Amino acid sequence: MRPLEDYLVVDFSQFLSGPSASLRLADMGARVIKIERLGVGDICRTLYTSNLIMNGESSVFHAINRNKESFEVDLKNNEGCEMVRELLKKADVMIHNFRPGVMERLGFDYPSVSALNPTIIYGEISGYGTETEWKNKPGQDLLLQAATGLTSLTGNADSGPVAMGLSIVDMLAGAHLAQGVLACLYRKAIKNEGGFVQVSMMESAYDFQFETITTFLNDGGCLPERSEKNNANAYLGAPYGIYQTENGYLALAMGSIPQLGALLGCEKLEDYVEISEAFDKRNEIKAILAEHLLHSSTEKWLSILEPADIWCADVLNWNALMEHDGFKILQMIQEVEMIDGYKYETTRCPIRIDGELLISPKGSPKLGQDNEKIIKEFITQNTIANA
Repeated sequence: MRPLEDYLVVDFSQFLSGPSASLRLADMGARVIKIERLGVGDICRTLYTSNLIMNGESSVFHAINRNKESFEVDLKNNEGCEMVRELLKKADVMIHNFRPGVMERLGFDYPSVSALNPTIIYGEISGYGTETEWKNKPGQDLLLQAATGLTSLTGNADSGPVAMGLSIVDMLAGAHLAQGVLACLYRKAIKNEGGFVQVSMMESAYDFQFETITTFLNDGGCLPERSEKNNANAYLGAPYGIYQTENGYLALAMGSIPQLGALLGCEKLEDYVEISEAFDKRNEIKAILAEHLLHSSTEKWLSILEPADIWCADVLNWNALMEHDGFKILQMIQEVEMIDGYKYETTRCPIRIDGELLISPKGSPKLGQDNEKIIKEFITQNTIANA
């Protein structure tokens, strides 16, 4: 048995942040029932990435909603609300990521739900929290990256703000919600108490920067300055960055500049003997290093640096990565199947428990595909008749 088997999660969330949290709980054994709007469902069903349509819906939806059930319901209808309340009475966890005020209007805010089920773990993700003047702004990943300083850390000094190429704030908030829910489930197992877990994307983005923000706060309030060339961390000196080679790219982490010069046959670098110069003169050091590395292949440089225990790596795209034995041995790709027989490949849960890979063959649900089963199992006819 997986750790969360026999736990029931009722998930109202849409898009990425909330569904990423319930996906992780599902991977660990929980039964996750998505509450989806009548006729529309999770808006992410039509949020296309690169115009890729998989079995009539977006690849994003399929990636993040595998291993779940779908309960299609009209929450503007009393009967629909009553059926959901019956579900919540039996649930261990409820999740949503609507803007502040939405769940209050629907009657599914924490006080209302905990009155139905005092031991439920109620988890919510908001964009900016419930107290700030920004609380009603859209909690969208790019907007949060922009508002929290993240875009000032990536790219070179003259690049302007640069966003990360992933919905990183969504994923972080989802991970934080899953952590909080798991902590409360542990407490519930011991004390039979419910809990209210709140996460905002803004706070998750701040926490993501704990290292750099701590440096900023204790450095006289000086803003970080990205290097002019090959920047990878505004607070780290040369050689930290990614460099073009004759046939590809090479990533270099921290290291001694004179040692690098000796190993690479670059005499100019051997002159930078003071440790402080790695930061104070990082732009000129990186310029010398960048020009030198262009004259030979990535493979040659790796063959010199890796035996010397220099922190370095080839820079792989997905095609090259997935042909690499280091990727294949991890078995990170799994095939899942939808109720209509449609199969697709996606990633698996990255967590192993007792040596077991957390793999499930169940793909994402069709809208409302589990209504009949859920109603039969959880909803009494009296509930429907009296609604």
